[in-house]
Amino acid sequence: MKDLTIFLSKSLLSWLAIQVFFTLVFIWYLRLSQKNLLPDDQLPKTAVILCLRGADPFLPNCLRSLLNQNYPNYDLKLIVDSHEDPAWKIASNTITEQEASNVQISPLRIVRNNCSLKCSSLVQAVRELDDSYKVVALVDADTIVHPNWLRELVSPLADAKVGATTGNRWYVPTGKHWGSLVRYIGNVSTVVQMFLFQIPWGGTLAVKTEVLRQTGLLDKWAQALGEDLMIHKALKKQGLRVKFVPSLLIVNREESDLPSLLDHLKRLMVCSRFYHPHWLALVSEAISSILFPTTAIVLFLESLLETQWETAALLFQSYSIYTIGLLLLMLIVEYGVQQVIRLNEQPMTELSATTIIKMLIGIPLTQWVYGLALVSSLWISTVTWRGVSYRVKGPWNIRLVEYRPYQWLDQPVDSKASL
Repeated sequence: MKDLTIFLSKSLLSWLAIQVFFTLVFIWYLRLSQKNLLPDDQLPKTAVILCLRGADPFLPNCLRSLLNQNYPNYDLKLIVDSHEDPAWKIASNTITEQEASNVQISPLRIVRNNCSLKCSSLVQAVRELDDSYKVVALVDADTIVHPNWLRELVSPLADAKVGATTGNRWYVPTGKHWGSLVRYIGNVSTVVQMFLFQIPWGGTLAVKTEVLRQTGLLDKWAQALGEDLMIHKALKKQGLRVKFVPSLLIVNREESDLPSLLDHLKRLMVCSRFYHPHWLALVSEAISSILFPTTAIVLFLESLLETQWETAALLFQSYSIYTIGLLLLMLIVEYGVQQVIRLNEQPMTELSATTIIKMLIGIPLTQWVYGLALVSSLWISTVTWRGVSYRVKGPWNIRLVEYRPYQWLDQPVDSKASL
């Protein structure tokens, strides 16, 4: 056991050092990134597409923020799953309240059986655009954007080497459910990974219209479960890159309990396995982040039972340094992100001593939840998403099992809970 203990201790500390390096690169990018915003006369006509199925808890706020952008020439295209969907009434009322004239609301006309409903909606929305739209921006219903969101999203596309721009969501660690805390802790790592791998987030994403055509992304979406993870690989083939815009880190205050989070993570793992260009790197990261510390805990308990005090002390020391190191990294990233959030006048999160202690406890819980999601996702054959099930046999072999319109009764009881 001694050799295994030494190996685990070195592995934990080495992996911590690697995470420190990548985190510092991310923080450096946040600090040095500058806004180079285009003037009104250089901003291309843009279509902002929002696909809706079910009424997300902050949907009215999302719509109001999208209808009040500091952008001269854009239209908001809403594709709602059906007229019966609760989102239809909320969207219609918000449009009337805002007296908006640059918005079009349409039902999903063709429910494709070989892709997700969201991908069906995206394909419909993009194919209905005329040639005057030079940029397509995608947004999710849980995204409440600031007034300069679209200008900051589109401006970097002036660079001929940039094919798409993106932001990312930033959860808060102060929710009432442990699922919300686990999601926050996992997302800290995810945001850094997506930055390093140039993986866009569909909740804040802009793509040049000509790039959509050149890459054949619409045809791919028409057969896929998710839309964003595949974009990096498609753009790379065209010699283009995805640019992350730090000012588009968007605060999300929705809640999630552990069972709901686990379902979400399993679906995310399936999408990552199908479409992530560096899936094996993610698996390697998961092994380092989940298997090593968990094995260290098991061996620590075993060494205590066998009264191997020296081995137990080494394992405890290594695990403690690793876990406290992760907590410090989270706090550093939180501080760096808060500097961005403050500039955009988004609501700040106060980290109390109690919250920090919960974050420390939540680190091993997050490792176990993500590990369970990863392992169980490997043999999943059916994915359920917003009340609809899909049979998944491969990235381009998706089958809608049974479609039904979303109803008011499908809404979660908690007004702040994610759908």
